[in-house]
Amino acid sequence: MDRKCFVLSCCFFFVFISCALGQSLVWESLSFHSKILNKSVPYSIYLPDGYESSDRKYPVLYLLHGWTDDESAWIQMGEMKAIVDETVSRKLATDMVIVMPNAWETWYVNSYDGKINYEDMFFNELIPYIEETYKVRSGKQYRAISGLSMGGYGSFLYTLHHPDYFVACAPLSAAVFTEAQIKNSLNSKRGKLFDKIYGKGNLTPCWYRNSVLHLLENMDTANSLDVAYYIDCGDDDALLHGNVIAHELLNEKKIYHEFRVRDGGHTWSYWRSALPSVLEFISGYFRRS
Repeated sequence: MDRKCFVLSCCFFFVFISCALGQSLVWESLSFHSKILNKSVPYSIYLPDGYESSDRKYPVLYLLHGWTDDESAWIQMGEMKAIVDETVSRKLATDMVIVMPNAWETWYVNSYDGKINYEDMFFNELIPYIEETYKVRSGKQYRAISGLSMGGYGSFLYTLHHPDYFVACAPLSAAVFTEAQIKNSLNSKRGKLFDKIYGKGNLTPCWYRNSVLHLLENMDTANSLDVAYYIDCGDDDALLHGNVIAHELLNEKKIYHEFRVRDGGHTWSYWRSALPSVLEFISGYFRRS
């Protein structure tokens, strides 16, 4: 065999091996049109190894970004593809589709004035669109939700507003605030944004409808949530206080959850280190389905 034929044979061999092994795919910044928001909603999506050739349908994780980020953050800064691939390859997590939508600065809620109804879009348009477009299973037992900071708040809030949608929830460094913290931030950049979302002065009926701590505190213990929670926040994170109170309220209401306080702050290195445990946790509930 001459040198040219040898090189071509090697190329074909490596292509064959790559195809045989397969690989996960990430599509960044796709979009669909929302009638509720009257604009396109960008989203990124992770498709597991074998997705394109498989006839199976997969469970789905909705992975939410933080304030000032977008649908690409978990891919670019969070390095989620490499982390998910590694966790799945070690058999610690199951194959799943992961959806990362853009939420801009909506804080994942319906604004007090009804002008930006992001939460309605998420449940009435995004989830149906994903389930019609991709090979994912429908039903609570095949859906989970997670996110960091603003997205941690959004994921927590969505399970309180829509407990029939998700089997598991993993808020990371969730932006969960007490009334005192809201009052103290009225004139800050965040406080001025909250004026536009929850109404002037922040501690409005809209804020109470969307306060994780208020909802937990006033929850009827006779109708306990059938959602498993994995809460993780760094010991140097300014948001730890609200997460500790949420943990105490979940204990009081006898709602199953795991609570982690690890060394670290409000950083991407912390959230990257948290993601494998999140995937393992929610996979345990997918597998019980």
